[in-house]
Amino acid sequence: GTQGVAPEGGFDPLAFLVEECHKRNMELHAWLNPYRVSASENDMFAKSHIYYKYPERFVKYGGKVYFDPGIPANRKFICDVVKDIVKRYDIDAVHFDDYFYPYATYNKGADFPDSKTWNAYVSSGGTLTRADWRRDNVNKFVEGIYKEIHAEKNYVRFGISPFGIWKPGYPEGITGSSQYDELYADAKLWLNKGWVDYFSPQLYWTIDSKGQGFEALLNWWQSENTMKRHLWPGLNTVEVRSPDRPTEIRNQIEISRQILKNDAGEIHWSIAGLTKNANMLPVLKNGPYKEKALVPKTPWIVSVPLQKPTLFSTESGSIVQVNWSTKNIGEVFQWVLFSQYDGVWETEILTQDQLSKELPKFKEGKKLTAIAIKAIDRLGNESDYTARKMK
Repeated sequence: GTQGVAPEGGFDPLAFLVEECHKRNMELHAWLNPYRVSASENDMFAKSHIYYKYPERFVKYGGKVYFDPGIPANRKFICDVVKDIVKRYDIDAVHFDDYFYPYATYNKGADFPDSKTWNAYVSSGGTLTRADWRRDNVNKFVEGIYKEIHAEKNYVRFGISPFGIWKPGYPEGITGSSQYDELYADAKLWLNKGWVDYFSPQLYWTIDSKGQGFEALLNWWQSENTMKRHLWPGLNTVEVRSPDRPTEIRNQIEISRQILKNDAGEIHWSIAGLTKNANMLPVLKNGPYKEKALVPKTPWIVSVPLQKPTLFSTESGSIVQVNWSTKNIGEVFQWVLFSQYDGVWETEILTQDQLSKELPKFKEGKKLTAIAIKAIDRLGNESDYTARKMK
C-alpha cells in the first residue's frame, strides 16, 4: 500500500488479522516501535504526516527519523495513537519492542541530537543529569501508556521486549551493552513498578554463552519481578549461535519452565526460525509444545467472574451431541471441553463461538464416560466447570 491512501474497498489489515487470529484461538498483540518514525532514509511520508505539520518535534539520526522523546507533546501523541488502536480494534495486547532512544551504533557512536530540547529543560529549571532526564522521559512514557491502555479497555494487556541485559554485571559475570546507559531504558524499573502485564527480555544468547548466559539472565530478571508480572523470555529462534538450533531452543524452553513454573511461556524471534528450519517445528511440536495450553491468567487485573456454564447432551446412535452456553457469554473468550473415555480425560480448547460438539460414544475401544465444560475470559480466568456422567 501507500502511506496516506486507504486500501481499496475499505479493507482494514488489522481488523482482518484480529478476526483471523481469534478464529484460530490465537491472541493478537499489536507490535509497535514507539519513537522510530521511519525504517530507512528512503521512506516517503504522506503529505498528511505529522512530520510535516510539526517538523520541530522530530530529529534525524543514522538515516532515520525519530520523535524527540524529550518533548511532552510527542509523548501525548503516541499515547493517543495507542489509545486509538485499543479503542477501535479488538486486540488482546499492545507490545513495544526494544527501541527507545536508538542504539548509538546506528549513527557511528554519535550522541542523540536532542540538545535543543535538553537546553530548554535546563533553562526551565530542570535539575536531572542529561542521562537521567532521558531515562525519565521514557519512564513517564511507559507508565502513561500502561495506564492509558487499561483506562480504555481493562483486559487489553501491555508488554515490552527490552534488550536482554539491564546493565553489565547484573547478574555477576554478565558483559555486553547496557540498555540503561545506551538506550536510556530503565527496564528493571518498569518491571519493579509493574508498569507492564508481560515482560519479555530478549535473551538471544545460548545457554553456555560465557558473558550472556541464558539461564543466569532469566533467573536475574525473575528475581526483579517483584510485582509478579508475566515473564516470558524472548528466544532468538532464527539465528541463535548454536550448531544445533532446535536442541538449543528446546533446552531454553525447558529451562524457562523450570524457572517460571506454571507461568511459563516464550516469545520466538522470529517466525522464520520456526518455518525455515526443517528440524525446528518437529522438535518443538513433538517435545515441549506437544499439548495446547491456555495463556496464563492475569490476576492483577480485576475482572467480573465468569458464570458456570450450562451443559446438555443427547445421544444419537454412535454419537453424543454436546451443547453448552452461559449467561454472560459476551465475557467468554474460549471454552475448554473435557471428555473422559474409560477414566482417561482428553482436553480441547475451543473458540468462543463454538457452542456444540459431536463426540463418539466409543473411541479406540474405550467408552465415553463423562464430559465437562468451563469458560475462559480474555485474561485467562476460568469459570467453575460443569460436568455430566454418561450412562
